[in-house]
Amino acid sequence: MKKLLYLVHRLPFPPNKGDKISSNNMLNYFSSRWRVHLGTFVDDPEDWQYVDLVKEKCEDSCIVNLPSRKRVTGSISGLLTGQALSLSYYGNAQLQDWVRSTIERECPDAVLVFSGVMGRFVKGLLPAHVPVVFDAEDVDSEKWRSYAQAKPWPVSWLYQREADKLLAYEREMAASTDVSIFVSEEEAALFRQLAPESADKVHYRTQGVDSAYFDSALSYDNPYEAGQKVLVFTGAMDYWPNVDAVKWFCENVLQAVLAQEPDFLFCIVGMKPTDEVLQLDKLPGVRVTGGVPDVRPYLHYALAACLPLQIARGIQNKALEAMSMMLPVLATQDALTGIVDYPDVLSVVANDPAAMTSAAIELLAQPRQLNTAGRECVLEHYNWDTNLRRMEEFLINEEGVQ
Repeated sequence: MKKLLYLVHRLPFPPNKGDKISSNNMLNYFSSRWRVHLGTFVDDPEDWQYVDLVKEKCEDSCIVNLPSRKRVTGSISGLLTGQALSLSYYGNAQLQDWVRSTIERECPDAVLVFSGVMGRFVKGLLPAHVPVVFDAEDVDSEKWRSYAQAKPWPVSWLYQREADKLLAYEREMAASTDVSIFVSEEEAALFRQLAPESADKVHYRTQGVDSAYFDSALSYDNPYEAGQKVLVFTGAMDYWPNVDAVKWFCENVLQAVLAQEPDFLFCIVGMKPTDEVLQLDKLPGVRVTGGVPDVRPYLHYALAACLPLQIARGIQNKALEAMSMMLPVLATQDALTGIVDYPDVLSVVANDPAAMTSAAIELLAQPRQLNTAGRECVLEHYNWDTNLRRMEEFLINEEGVQ
């Protein structure tokens, strides 16, 4: 088996948020076909319980603690040195030494860099014949640019600075690696515009869904009260675009829907809700669950997934998981970007409060519809093994295969 150096910005387990769903599935796929040398960080103390499980999948690993205080010290360092703050945050001598020694000792056959901030660790250390694939997921700099447009000064200045610094770094990464891969055709096209010098090396994959896990044919206990008509939002609730989305719904849509449907419940399901999100739980018609052992019952018994994202990058796992569970999806256009146009999928696009209110009331007025075409779409287009097999082709150089 060939050797793969796999660098990930946070422990690829558990698969409980977008990037970790991707990185975990990559680890599962490649560890069955390659000898994986994993370099990564733990940025959540709760994740230390999963470290041994991750190590079992690897030939070797270096898993480094990334304390929360590094967000402050890294930011200060980034401002003083002119770097993007994200790069300063992930700077680490221990991991750098391990990467250097692993390259010298093992001579990996290929390198997979998941998230641009990890590319720094292999810069200038690899022979020219070793393929390096940069999986960017999405155009991270554009996320910060969107944040800048949504925030007041001086935060807007800081976010704009981060966007500009990160874009310069992303272009450098794309130029110095063999292939840059993005999570959708739309994200890849955007990056080709932003980095025209590397356009011929920019490709895309799609997200995958564990359709055997997210399956409405399985049996679940109902987590809702009798008679409640539920629209559900799922996601990590310390992630600002998710926080912004549920606040937008509660401020602009909730009361109008409750006036028409007194039994309506907007259920916000996801770990680590911020204080802003917890405050929403006090509103009539809103429930904030915090982290739950299993998100599937909340999807199974809802009338629709409600994804009012105002800022979204790449393909939304929360949309694909709902579709896999045959759940209709009510969402802004941004939340559905990158998902293929598939006949008869029950997806309703609503970009403004009036449209969202009208669509929500219409969905709540009828029994749960089975979005069978949504699941068919997932089964046909969002299979992890199929997607990662295409990625693997970039990791195998022209001299032969494993």
